[in-house]
Amino acid sequence: MKKVFPFKGQIQHYAWGGSSFIPEFLGIKPDGEPFAEYWMGAHEKAPSIVTTRKGEIKLNRFIQRDPEKVLGSKVNLEFGRLPYLFKVLDVKDMLSIQVHPTKQEAQKGYLRENERGIPLTAAHRNYKDDNHKPEIMVALGEFWLLHGFRNKEALVSQLKEIPELAFLSPIFKEKGYKGMYRFVMELSQKEADNILRPLMERVVPLYKENKLLKSSPDFWAAKSCIGKSTEAALDKGIFSIYLFNIVKVQKGDAVFQEAGIPHAYLEGQTMELMANSDNVLRGGLTEKHVDVEELLKHIQYKETIPKIIKGTLADHAKETIYECEVKDFKLSQISLGENDSLSLRSNTLELFLVMEGEVEVDEDEVIKKYQKGESFLTISGAGFTLRSKKGASLFKAATP
Repeated sequence: MKKVFPFKGQIQHYAWGGSSFIPEFLGIKPDGEPFAEYWMGAHEKAPSIVTTRKGEIKLNRFIQRDPEKVLGSKVNLEFGRLPYLFKVLDVKDMLSIQVHPTKQEAQKGYLRENERGIPLTAAHRNYKDDNHKPEIMVALGEFWLLHGFRNKEALVSQLKEIPELAFLSPIFKEKGYKGMYRFVMELSQKEADNILRPLMERVVPLYKENKLLKSSPDFWAAKSCIGKSTEAALDKGIFSIYLFNIVKVQKGDAVFQEAGIPHAYLEGQTMELMANSDNVLRGGLTEKHVDVEELLKHIQYKETIPKIIKGTLADHAKETIYECEVKDFKLSQISLGENDSLSLRSNTLELFLVMEGEVEVDEDEVIKKYQKGESFLTISGAGFTLRSKKGASLFKAATP
């Protein structure tokens, strides 16, 4: 019985996306819209399309027809659905300051908004589903992000270096992370403008003159204002740029975002694997719905030491596994050299995306070729061999 199937993901045209990376990767023509994300999974918002002998079918329906056969008994019993969502991101403009809820809080929030009669498609809805959203990202090139609060010493030093923000230092010493962050996020728009406008008037000209480094918060704060009127209200998310860690991630390295860690992607391309959810609580730097009150309820108010995950080689030395302590998903990258092969067996539904080169998938001597940008899935019990004549690189999403 066939257990390997081609599939295609769904493109999301969010405003912060780039114009060329994802179209070039997928081999399609740009259409003038921003190409921000390429979703691969069974989320109700944008399920992937699977090609079967009987035609095309949405991945969520493909699973629902026989979840135990597709997912395997263990995953089906524990989750009852595909527990992860796989993405390619092209971040041209910085994403929103955001945090993800725990599973328990997501369930509460989802039920609460349902009871209030807020449509799932409503722009002001916070909880799109009842799931948590831990996530891991692997950089496809140099990638920049904000990740958690700076440690105490670095934060105090940072505030001293920025004259416009020096007044926050005694507030931080007295009230800690929570008191300081709540203070800036609950400022009125007029108060925020009065604080931030002198700062932006100082750093934006430096940005335009290419005098700022990406390792400096001034760079990202100024970038967030480019293209906007000098009289426009300033986004309170700018405060976060100065309070959070600025992290540079090199190609092939990963960062894990657990529930409650405030973060924002700033620039670059990345693979991302997360729990099957679209729950995002936003606090600024976005045109999407911002709910500061809800954001502040779920943040972990503690210093965060960014951890760069290098990945560990599997025993066969052809697969790099990015370990993180979640039961929903497991991300790895497979590298094949010239005339190389790797035999695998799937215990549940797994998604594969070819990043570079060409790979042949041999299932019981039925061979199909996949090139850069193409994808296939395997269901529980699938036994198959990957082969490449000139070398290939693939990312794999699975459940542990």
